[in-house]
Amino acid sequence: MPEEKSRGGGGGQGDGGDIYNVQAAEILAKEALLLPINEAAPIYEKLLATFPTAAKYWKQYVEAYMATNNDDATKQIFSRCLLSCLHINLWRCYINFIRRINDKRGSEGLDETKKAFDFMLNYVGNDAASGPVWMEYINFLKSMPVMTPQEESHRMTTVRKVYQKAILVPTNHVEQLWKDYENFENSVSRTLAKGLLSEYQPKFTSAKAVYRERKKYIDDIDWNVLAIPPTGSFKEEQQCIAWKRLLAFEKGNPQRIDVTTANRRVTFTFEQCLMYLYHHPDIWYDYAMWHANNGSMDSAAKIFQRALKAIPDSEVLKYAFAEMEESRGAIQTAKTIYESLLSENASVTSLAHIQFIRFLRRTEGIEAARKYFLDARKSPSCTFHVYVAYATMAFCVDKDAKVAQSVFEAGLKRFMHEPGYILEYADFLCRLNDDRNVRALFERALSLLPPEKSTEVWKQFVQFEQSYGDLSSMLKVEQRRKEALSGTSEDVLSASENTLHDVVSRYSYMDLWPCSSKELDYLVRQEWLAKNTGKKVDRSTMINSSSMLDKGTLGTSANARFLPQAAKVVRPETSQMIIYDPRQTKGTEFSAATSGYTKEVEDTLKMLSPATASFIKNLPAIEGPSPDIDVVLSVLLQSTLPVAQNAGKAGGELSGVGKSGLNQNGSAHRPPRERRKDAGRHGVQEEEEAATVQSQAAVPRDIFRLRQIQRSRGLGVGGAAGASQSGSSAFSFSGGGSAFSGDHSASTD
Repeated sequence: MPEEKSRGGGGGQGDGGDIYNVQAAEILAKEALLLPINEAAPIYEKLLATFPTAAKYWKQYVEAYMATNNDDATKQIFSRCLLSCLHINLWRCYINFIRRINDKRGSEGLDETKKAFDFMLNYVGNDAASGPVWMEYINFLKSMPVMTPQEESHRMTTVRKVYQKAILVPTNHVEQLWKDYENFENSVSRTLAKGLLSEYQPKFTSAKAVYRERKKYIDDIDWNVLAIPPTGSFKEEQQCIAWKRLLAFEKGNPQRIDVTTANRRVTFTFEQCLMYLYHHPDIWYDYAMWHANNGSMDSAAKIFQRALKAIPDSEVLKYAFAEMEESRGAIQTAKTIYESLLSENASVTSLAHIQFIRFLRRTEGIEAARKYFLDARKSPSCTFHVYVAYATMAFCVDKDAKVAQSVFEAGLKRFMHEPGYILEYADFLCRLNDDRNVRALFERALSLLPPEKSTEVWKQFVQFEQSYGDLSSMLKVEQRRKEALSGTSEDVLSASENTLHDVVSRYSYMDLWPCSSKELDYLVRQEWLAKNTGKKVDRSTMINSSSMLDKGTLGTSANARFLPQAAKVVRPETSQMIIYDPRQTKGTEFSAATSGYTKEVEDTLKMLSPATASFIKNLPAIEGPSPDIDVVLSVLLQSTLPVAQNAGKAGGELSGVGKSGLNQNGSAHRPPRERRKDAGRHGVQEEEEAATVQSQAAVPRDIFRLRQIQRSRGLGVGGAAGASQSGSSAFSFSGGGSAFSGDHSASTD
């Protein structure tokens, strides 16, 4: 946008599916340029059916017809794209076409051209790159022939008005426009110019300042991307953030102009945003709600209609549209939206049934809701959720417990195998204080459910007895649960074995616990050990596994409830993981020009073995910011890990090094001060000892330390001492250890 930078270029955000393959679209567009228009037209139509807001494809398409002087086809294409693509380059193509076809039509053609300029500036005159268009329009007005003084006066007045509009728009040519305006007024009347210029000087200054701020937001936007469905890529998220920042900036009316002009500017920014985020429902919703909050409900309804045309499968937009219509009293329109949601979707969800039942109760009464429920329960897509929703509504809203219980009983015949339904019914009976039927429901359900599906029902049954039963019934249900689940992964302990977990479960309440958090950690560890008693597990695995244990899945049914820290565990989204295939990046070269790494890193790669260098070169590229290697290494070089008195012994037991006192990377551990003192006198001896220990211990993981040891074997006393003094380099080849060992580099002296 600023200085119209790279608006006509290609590019993309990635693949959003087969039809949204950006790379394939670019190839087709390039091929179409080489074909005659009758062969290229189907290609353009296919591209624009997938990317209806791609201004560069519309421009390319219309220019192909303009080259053949097919004015009728050109006008038809412009009528299809101009209002949906507020792109300054496309509109300039339009004004050039209008000027060409009206060039030889005399005064009638000049009037048509003037109308076209007014039409264009009405839509894209607020673009930050529209400065040249304003200047072109002013030059066109100045060049119009006049015959009488009245016409001359009228022309000057028109030019003055256009100048005064142009200098209020924060564009890339606002300063040049102001200079031209000064010259224009002074050429007409210096006396009049003084008053007008003093009036518009503050407005011009404000526009210039706003443009500087506006440009900061605009520069973050990539004007080359095509509109594809959200992929979640880093670049896409950055573009969404950039657009939302620009929208927030425009909504704040930084220029303090009148409300009408400010709203036009916000509308223009939303329309431009939708050219690139066409498939993002949140942008459409924000746009519609902005209109609604400004009192233009009809405009909001039109935006929702456009949104549903762009994203026809978006249920949430349909609910939002129906909600807005209902809120302004358009009940029939809202009902039509709900009915279309139910009729157009081949696989109608239970949620659609539930929301329509609630809508009918709010707008037409309980009888209409009951009638629809009776029809909805016959649908193949009806799940137990519909029964629960209607029964709960009847109980809580209409205060009819009898109808609610009848609905639950009717659903029980159909959904006895659904644990979720059993739990909802049990909760309803608890609210009725019907403990007898609660127990009967649990007993009936547990007699039919298989053990692997009955876990949650058993858990609820145990909690019910713990809260409302006597001690004997409580203990009896807990024992029955253990016996029922003894063959599943939910309860690996002996069915006859009672643990302290059971006591904690029985005597905890909400977030109150009968023991400290330290005791909870101890109990969890002990249960993990008991769980793995029959397995052969080495010491390091035991330590790591127990520390990473998901405490919410262990022991009795109430463990998840009495371990609050389990809810804080953040786990990776494994469903989004993909297997890395090096062939995906085949042909890429690892170099400073393409990867962004420094020359020092490339020099280091050349020093590595071919196998190691090949492995590093084939590592997958990661979207997102790359860390500054020098900063990371400097932090690591300056860090000092605390060393316990028995660090050598513990390290030997855990890593298999024994009593050698090595760090994890294989280097010999010595106190920093002692090492610096003896570096000059015992350089060779220290290197030889390190090499001896290295040969006895496991292969070090630090490739830089390994390289340093290999080099030290070929150096004399002076070489070893010199190597120990080179710790100020980025990768710290000092004799005291690698940059990742936790010790200070020799450069700290």
